[in-house]
Amino acid sequence: MLIGEVARRSGVSARMLRHYDRIGLVSPTARTSGHYRQYAEVDVERLLHVESLRSLGLSLAEVADALDSEAFASADLVERLVERARAQQSAATELVSRLDRIHASDPREVADALRVIALIRGFDSVSASGRQRLALTLEKGDERDTAVLIEALLREDEPNVAGAVLWSLALIGDPAVPVLARELTSAHAQRRHRALEALLKIGTPRALASVARQTTHADPRVRARANIVGSMSGDIAVVAALVAQVAAGELDMEASDALEALASREGFTGELVRASTAVMGMTDADGRRRLVGMLACIPGPDVESVLQTLAADPEPSVAIAARAHLGVRTERR
Repeated sequence: MLIGEVARRSGVSARMLRHYDRIGLVSPTARTSGHYRQYAEVDVERLLHVESLRSLGLSLAEVADALDSEAFASADLVERLVERARAQQSAATELVSRLDRIHASDPREVADALRVIALIRGFDSVSASGRQRLALTLEKGDERDTAVLIEALLREDEPNVAGAVLWSLALIGDPAVPVLARELTSAHAQRRHRALEALLKIGTPRALASVARQTTHADPRVRARANIVGSMSGDIAVVAALVAQVAAGELDMEASDALEALASREGFTGELVRASTAVMGMTDADGRRRLVGMLACIPGPDVESVLQTLAADPEPSVAIAARAHLGVRTERR
């Protein structure tokens, strides 16, 4: 079979076949009397093996090793292919991420696009101090930076850099809220928590409302903060959740402060007593001690009745703390 026919049947150009011959990768078994290359079936079979391996991403040198080295193991080939595929996948994912950030910035002119690209490259720097300086020197409150800043914040591992990015993002304000609110549902805890921190830092009604809607979130940190933010509107529907937080030690000091701030609301005391009574029987001694501390700051005879129950607690430290607070309340009357 002459080179032209091999090229036609295999789809490999005659030029590439000559190159394979020169480097010894696929050489014809014989030559005609006119010195034309003459390929046997075994040569064509080897050519097909070469093209199959090249299609998987191997270099010509790696293909030669795979076909000619006695020491070459198929497992090594598969492992190399897996590593290469993962590297290509990672590179593709990073490229998509960069393009998404550029697209999200809505560049209207070439200069805007180039500016966003430079910003992305700056936050991809290996220098933490460089990333921090970049965040601190951005034009304050420029909405064009929103997408890049959010991604930089959510990915940043260095706390000082994250703080600087958070500061710059907070100056942008509400335009950042929709993307940050979506990140509260991220599968990655760091991204959820950074988004939560950013929304609280922005602190506008829109930002806080997006947090307050997360009272049933599966992440305890997000859920706990949502209950506290929800209390700011004066809604006593969060009372039971806040009491549970106190007992569980989830932002318990902030939850206690939130409950104290709600104390003047109509119906609050009844909700507090019901929730505290229910939680007492389900929490440990540490949780009951935290309940004592929280109840001590809330006035009213109904609250005192809960403290009296805790004063008879089988755990001495809980009982002593409850009796001490009851004593102080008696002296104040």
